[in-house]
Amino acid sequence: MQVLIDDNAGFCFGVVNAIRTAEEHLSAEGQLYCLGDIVHNSAEVQRLCQKGLRVIDYEQLENLHANAKDMNPKVLIRAHGEPPSTYKRAEALGVELVDATCPMVLGLQHRIRSGYEEMNVVGGQVVIFGKPGHAEVIGLNGQTENTAVIVSNPDDLSQIDFSRPIRLYSQTTKSKEDYDRLADNIRARMKCDDFVAYNTICGRVMNRTKSLAEFAQVVDVLLFVGGASSSNAHYLYEFCRTVQKRSYFLSALAQLDRQWYADANTVGITGATSTPRWLMEQLRDAILQNH
Repeated sequence: MQVLIDDNAGFCFGVVNAIRTAEEHLSAEGQLYCLGDIVHNSAEVQRLCQKGLRVIDYEQLENLHANAKDMNPKVLIRAHGEPPSTYKRAEALGVELVDATCPMVLGLQHRIRSGYEEMNVVGGQVVIFGKPGHAEVIGLNGQTENTAVIVSNPDDLSQIDFSRPIRLYSQTTKSKEDYDRLADNIRARMKCDDFVAYNTICGRVMNRTKSLAEFAQVVDVLLFVGGASSSNAHYLYEFCRTVQKRSYFLSALAQLDRQWYADANTVGITGATSTPRWLMEQLRDAILQNH
């Protein structure tokens, strides 16, 4: 049996940068707090926690000085980014932030802020195509004072006033095809001619489906490794299933089922932008050892 790992799978630049930043601080200081999971992959989060990373939420941020072992706790802003309110609150609390926001997300935040200011002048709306409650979307919406219309599918378009100007943006990890269809749907309903849809999807995400399709077609079975809470992972996995019917999703080695690949000559292993390479390598080794 041959087991192949997709060369194009694994962490994107933004996640690599955030993890490298975390590891550098942990190596130097032995402790670092992170506002939310640094990546949507429990195995990688656990690995970093063993090095001293502590994941906190907004409520714990409020009490950080009281509970921290040192008087100068540092908190990492992960690649997903944060709304302006987080920076203001951290400053008020005297908490030092280590900002590892993905440069592309940061650029999108600035664009949305500019669009929000433009729409304020003309009475328009900012619309964001994304998953409600997703960390990146919370940060993006914060640029509009939380006034943006968040849409995740065509059913959500009823929230939009099509008689007003619209500036449309997308969460960086959404499907380009879905975004284009949504933009066309909005464009067809517009009652004024002031509508602009910006291409804000990450280039790696846009190009990923093509390489993924090519990889899925040359294997008998495809194993997709991704975090259970990763939007990017579930989107890419569903795409895999359209190309390779024998595609299976798992988040940990314990979920591996030998029946999936018992009769296969070639097994392919791939993952999302939040999937660590070492986890895919562990999966490959487990398959070869048990075959």
